[in-house]
Amino acid sequence: MDPSQLRIALFSGNYNYVRDGANQALNNLAGFLIERGVTLRAYSPTTDEPAFEPTGELVSVPSWPLPGGRDEYRLAPGIPKQIRDDLKAYDPHVVHVAAPDILGHRALTWARRNKVPSVATLHTRFETYPRYYGLKFLEPLATYLSKRFYNRADAVLVPGPMMGDILREWGVTSPITIWSRGVNHDRFNPGRRSLEWRRGLGIGDDEVVVGFLGRLVLEKGLDVFAEVIGKLEAMGVKHRVLVIGKGPARDWFAEKVPNAVFGGFITGDDLGMAVASLDIFFNPSITETFGNVTLEAMAAGVPVVAARATGPVGLVEEGKSGILVEPGDNQGYADAIARLVQQPDFRRIAGESGHERAKSYRWDLINQAVLDAYMSVIDGGGGGPIKSP
Repeated sequence: MDPSQLRIALFSGNYNYVRDGANQALNNLAGFLIERGVTLRAYSPTTDEPAFEPTGELVSVPSWPLPGGRDEYRLAPGIPKQIRDDLKAYDPHVVHVAAPDILGHRALTWARRNKVPSVATLHTRFETYPRYYGLKFLEPLATYLSKRFYNRADAVLVPGPMMGDILREWGVTSPITIWSRGVNHDRFNPGRRSLEWRRGLGIGDDEVVVGFLGRLVLEKGLDVFAEVIGKLEAMGVKHRVLVIGKGPARDWFAEKVPNAVFGGFITGDDLGMAVASLDIFFNPSITETFGNVTLEAMAAGVPVVAARATGPVGLVEEGKSGILVEPGDNQGYADAIARLVQQPDFRRIAGESGHERAKSYRWDLINQAVLDAYMSVIDGGGGGPIKSP
């Protein structure tokens, strides 16, 4: 089948109403597919004021605000009759599900009942979320439900080999292949660095800036970030902290890192400028399956200190483009950042190495893996072997 004949039904719990790395990847994929003649229809909860315009056709799925103080997100309780009728009329060749939520489960059920091949992509380690909200005892249940979800798909695409290994350890037997992530190299590059912009925030040219980039929610490791910054201050390591992003934990975070500069929510080319204006990017999160922000920092020539977890492993080259630290070793994080602060030559070389490494991550090459997976499941072949970009 030629790609121009393909009809894809994409199910997402959040396609465009709150901006995050997962839906940025999905919208980027949608643009790639549409450019190649694929017909794509996305099904997702929506809001009256989305974070950005959707790429492609978007069908609104009825939903409720998520309980538990996270009502910026929405939960679709299932696929109502009007959506099922729309699906039947659309007659997709492949159902693509992007999250193991109720909507994703129901979409896989619909695909099986209607003998439509399915592909599941993994974007976030939801099974780690309970620990950030005092519910760690729920993690085994979350892992079991994730295993069940991915075993129901005809093929699973993960961002890197380590995440594939984890799924196998869970007992996922569906074919697994790699859909990595790309970066906009025109936007994220060392040439975007702006000392003038830093000065506008009260940051001196000779100050070493340790940056956080991302949505300000607990599951991004904000508690670890704050504790590590406290250790740096106790060690007498001179630095400045710059936080880029917004989210419901912003005020909590500001109390924990009172000396930090909060740059707010930044998008577009201005975001590329902000990232390139950092000196060290610190990402202690263990919930990402890839970590788009880590790749963006590398592309901008900024060395990385990150958790040795599914996101950075395979992306950050240990001791070359950054330093990986075992999750939970907060003193190790502090020592790694201190090394980069106190060794400017190492910091410069690591930034240059990361920039070179990031050059191979290009969206047009990477998104082809998803199109190949669509064609493979249509032919009954699953997703193909695991391979890295």
